[in-house]
Amino acid sequence: MLPVLSAQQMRAFDRHATEVHGVPSLELMENAGRGATEGIQRLPVVSQSKSAIVVVLAGGGNNGGDGFVVARRLLGAGIKAKTLLAVPAEKLTGDALTNYRALVDAGAKVTELNEDVAPLAAALASANVVVDALFGTGLTREVSGFFAQVVGAIDAAECCKVSLDMPSGIEADTGRVLGVAVQADHTFTFAHHKLGLCTPVGSAHAGRVEVCPILESQDPSATGVSASLVERADVLRLLPVRGSTVHKSSAGRVLVVAGSPGKLGAALLSAHGAQRGGAGLVTIATAPAAADALDMRVLEAMTARLDSDDALKGALQRCDVAVVGPGLGLDAAARRFVDGVVFGHEGPKVVDADGISHFAGRAEELRKAKGVVLTPHAGELGRLLGVPYQQVEEDRFGAVARAVALTGAVVLLKGRFSIVAAPGALPVVNPTGGPVLATGGSGDVLSGIIAALCCELPTREAAYAGAYLHGAAADAWAKSRGADRGLLAHEIADALPQALGELRSVAFD
Repeated sequence: MLPVLSAQQMRAFDRHATEVHGVPSLELMENAGRGATEGIQRLPVVSQSKSAIVVVLAGGGNNGGDGFVVARRLLGAGIKAKTLLAVPAEKLTGDALTNYRALVDAGAKVTELNEDVAPLAAALASANVVVDALFGTGLTREVSGFFAQVVGAIDAAECCKVSLDMPSGIEADTGRVLGVAVQADHTFTFAHHKLGLCTPVGSAHAGRVEVCPILESQDPSATGVSASLVERADVLRLLPVRGSTVHKSSAGRVLVVAGSPGKLGAALLSAHGAQRGGAGLVTIATAPAAADALDMRVLEAMTARLDSDDALKGALQRCDVAVVGPGLGLDAAARRFVDGVVFGHEGPKVVDADGISHFAGRAEELRKAKGVVLTPHAGELGRLLGVPYQQVEEDRFGAVARAVALTGAVVLLKGRFSIVAAPGALPVVNPTGGPVLATGGSGDVLSGIIAALCCELPTREAAYAGAYLHGAAADAWAKSRGADRGLLAHEIADALPQALGELRSVAFD
């Protein structure tokens, strides 16, 4: 897994490099600028042009210092670089000032904007690339006034946009937009991934993210890590090739307690996800009226009629893992089913959709149950925490941490860069999945996949492996069709075996 750091941890990492390893801070800045420069030179708009023009927009802090290094190195490589400074040069200090002087000594002219964006707009009109070195990870205030105009000029430019470390205007720890923010095509972040880049909003503003090493030893364990980013190898380690003696019962039995009139598709999709996820036997348990309709549609799955509390208890005794909630409804009968599964089943249970909503106002009761995996989207997590969904999205890592503390459960907050958190463990971030997942029923499929994996893995590992495979299947579908929309939820499940096979083939190559 790849480490993900907060802004404070990144500052501590830099200090540790200087104070313990003896690497001067000026060298760290040089290494950061070198990595970003090499990345910029690889961009087709630069590498395939003999006359590319790069505009570097620098701020007054260390991010501006990184920009000065980039400008100097681009000039040294024979690439035309124009540097503009958003603050008066006399306000520069420390390493940023040193690199400003080095850039000027190299023969560069640095244009001060003097609170006038016209020179920037003029330079951008003929640029192939603009490098955003305005603000870095230390930004905590709203971007307003002149600086908001600068960001607006960058975003209005038609050229390729590159940000250093973070897109200016994005809060490093939450991914929140602080007033306005640069919409980058590429972000070269330094040393390690940052929390804000692993959020839907932050990642959307960052574009393609590349980590540029700044030290020979990149290990951040001495100064702290906030989360881990899942890699292919992490998932493959959890899912070794099955032995030849596996049979349908040993592969796991999943019970899906879901569905209601008008919402039977949710139950079918969850069951389909469990089947494609590797469960050997899958049963959909629902109210008798819904079960009658399901019998006309199921092929591989079985059905069970929940016409009494004893019927549910019996079904739970015959399963290894349960899913509860998809399309179940919010009435009193549905709540009895939810409570019956959560508090009546000793094994793992995936609580999704309506199942989560039934615990609004009583989330702490979930601490009485063991093996619970909650899979909310921002709205459902907001209901569980008693806050608006916007508050969840403004600080996804904080919201997940509160939910884990409140419920004692494994919590998977869905969305771009889904977060999986559990008591006593670092949050895990899933990098797979894209806009094609914006389709009804995709979450139902995910609940089934996780349940299938819970048959062979601990709940936390099943949750992040399931999220990874779910997103990988969607990514494979999108790549094969060159499309960013049109995926149907059942196709995610159907693409899952091939996605797993492709992951394994890459690992074996």
